[in-house]
Amino acid sequence: MDFRDNLKYTKDHEWIRVDNDKQAYVGITDFAQSELGDIVYVEIETAGEELDQEAVFGTIEAVKTVSDLYMPVAGKVLEVNPQLEDNPELVNKDPYGEGWLIKIEVSDTVEMDSLLDVDAYRSTVSA
Repeated sequence: MDFRDNLKYTKDHEWIRVDNDKQAYVGITDFAQSELGDIVYVEIETAGEELDQEAVFGTIEAVKTVSDLYMPVAGKVLEVNPQLEDNPELVNKDPYGEGWLIKIEVSDTVEMDSLLDVDAYRSTVSA
């Protein structure tokens, strides 16, 4: 299982990486993609929308299930990863890189404090 020190995590297995004060990338963790199995479709129709922390921003469909995707922090969805339309399997192959889901503008950076660091997330999934 791959865990990254430079990310914050949610209990629902999303990760967030803040690139500057307000912009961040969001995806699902290596653990989540391995639990889902082969990802066949990603549906995100919230581009341009302001969403609250823990709001559903889309769904991810694997061969055996469909799962909701949750905002790690409140923010505006700036961009949906355009590569996922034709290559949803990027989430399986590179969940922390090419398989990112959305780029957001963070509304309140204080909400980052409520997320899990790498050690807390690791202990959550290995419990």
